[in-house]
Amino acid sequence: MRGCITKYQILNYAFSRQFPVWSRKKSTQIIMEHQLQSFFICPVCECTDIQLILEIQQVPAHCNLLWPERELALEAPRGDIQLGYCSTCTHIYNYAFAPRHMEYTQAYENSLHFSPHFQGYANSLASHLIDRYALHSKTIIEIGSGKGDFLIMLAEMGNNHGLGFDPSYEPDLTDHRSDRVTFIQDYYSEKYTDLDADLICCRHVLEHIDEPSTFLTNIRRAVGEKEGTVVFFEVPNVMYTLVDMGIWDIIYEHCSYFNRESLAWLFSLTDFHVRDVRETFSGQFLTIDALPADNIGNRREYSREISEHVDRFTSNYQQKVGTWQEKIDKIKERGQKAVVWGAGSKGVSFLNTLNAEHAIEYVVDLNPRKHGMFVAGTGQKIVSPGFLKEYQPDLVVIMNPNYEKEIRQMLAEMNLAPICRIA
Repeated sequence: MRGCITKYQILNYAFSRQFPVWSRKKSTQIIMEHQLQSFFICPVCECTDIQLILEIQQVPAHCNLLWPERELALEAPRGDIQLGYCSTCTHIYNYAFAPRHMEYTQAYENSLHFSPHFQGYANSLASHLIDRYALHSKTIIEIGSGKGDFLIMLAEMGNNHGLGFDPSYEPDLTDHRSDRVTFIQDYYSEKYTDLDADLICCRHVLEHIDEPSTFLTNIRRAVGEKEGTVVFFEVPNVMYTLVDMGIWDIIYEHCSYFNRESLAWLFSLTDFHVRDVRETFSGQFLTIDALPADNIGNRREYSREISEHVDRFTSNYQQKVGTWQEKIDKIKERGQKAVVWGAGSKGVSFLNTLNAEHAIEYVVDLNPRKHGMFVAGTGQKIVSPGFLKEYQPDLVVIMNPNYEKEIRQMLAEMNLAPICRIA
């Protein structure tokens, strides 16, 4: 049940994670208070009025880390999720998150650009940024550029020069190279202050950072006195999870879950002037545009309707999981051929939450880099859409409603007519 976390719970949790039994009695009150501060301070506003919303035990630490063998996938590292809600800034975060579980290497694969629908969204977003900020023959930095899909798009569409920072960048996998873009296999930091940029872009990285205030502060320092540099971030929108029950977005990799207010609060506290916060991608994403400023203290106020949705979330979550557990059990009982469409975070979360390894054998994904690999935690094999012509599934579970039309069209083109359900 949701409720305020007591000091007893805090200390019990902190000690169980940090100290062996033999040493606990010898620990002092100072150490106890240190543990309280370490685990239960909001990473955005540093307040301590944190309320427990949801607990999920032993989920895969990485949803987008590909496993070449099923046995390795089944033994993937795991961690706990304990979502806390800050009643001061409305931020939600996993206070059980342990950075030691995270390792973003070249085996990490989360590109969505193989989907025509997502490619259309990315094109629209790039056009919007280019038009709004007159990004023509300018310099653009992308933090966490991945394989470079979006950065190359910005560079080519606006005749810009792009600099992509990502330690997991794989040059051998880029089949659409551009001489307008340079990739740096490193983290963006103050040592790159001499690089002038008209736009600093960072998409779907901030939610992976356990200390977002420090991360943004470092970016602000790297920007320095360049007041005209526009900073643009995109993150998942937690309101989609709370209101639309997009619960499969709750994954270990995401230590932060932002809404409009907490995102704007974070940027203001780290000396950025917030220009705009918008919902995009049918409400699943949030984008924020900001400019560097000094000691502005201009935290913007948004509706605090999130509180009422937080109050109902635990029971709504349990109800949806229970409903889908019944469906999975029936699939197994009836011997139906069912597949999940989408081997990204949502699909991995869905399969692990429902322990669906015995009811669902395959996961479909458009990304060819994932084909032949296996899902972390439950071990399903990832296949291409073409595999379905032979497999002839009875049921397709669609992980993201934004792709429903695209998926149904591909199924029809293969003369397949399975039942389709939105997860």
